[in-house]
Amino acid sequence: MEVEILYQSTSAIAKVSLEKGEKIQAESGSMGAMSTTLSMETTAEGGLIKSLNRSLFSGESFFLNTYTAVQEGDFVFLAPPIPGDISVVEMNNQSLLVQSGSYMASSVGIEIETKWEGAKSFFAGEGLVMLEISGTGTLLISSFGAIHHVTLNANESIVVDTGHLVAFDPKIQYEIKRVAGWKSTMFSGEGLVVDLTGPGELYMQSRVQSSFFASLLATTPEMILKMINGNG
Repeated sequence: MEVEILYQSTSAIAKVSLEKGEKIQAESGSMGAMSTTLSMETTAEGGLIKSLNRSLFSGESFFLNTYTAVQEGDFVFLAPPIPGDISVVEMNNQSLLVQSGSYMASSVGIEIETKWEGAKSFFAGEGLVMLEISGTGTLLISSFGAIHHVTLNANESIVVDTGHLVAFDPKIQYEIKRVAGWKSTMFSGEGLVVDLTGPGELYMQSRVQSSFFASLLATTPEMILKMINGNG
């Protein structure tokens, strides 16, 4: 399998080229184009219960599409649903916690489980459910905006806004807390944060969906009025 990421870092699309008989599974609706001989099958990956958990609690698709190369060099273009970046993670008998909505595609040998992060994550407002992805193979994750990869050494820490966290190594110690006092939490626009301590790998995104859409909604009435007045 060969993955080429085109048009990074905020309009990315992945071209996945496969050897004959090789497979890749992807979120439904992510296919942009594919070779004419590539085979596609839609399944409830992992069975009914796992698919229901993935769909109801993480916002991921109930069904996944599996693409199989019939001929050598068959390919598929995969794109995330929102403007952003794509990162390729080569998994080697390891696990990664991925924020709901950031899983995009994976090769055979990668398992996807819905992981409930408990009450402390509930108040974070972002990342209520994480996907626990494990195994050996190729994983594609997507972001809103660009992806920034961070390697934490032993006992090295970083504080990340919950909305900017895409994925992290489950071996990393983490604690969700207020950015400062209640006044700062309520009025600074920062909300809650995650304190992560290495060693391990983590991935951040440069933009946050909730902030973007809130900003968009705030300006919509003004834009509509301008359009009305301009046409008047």
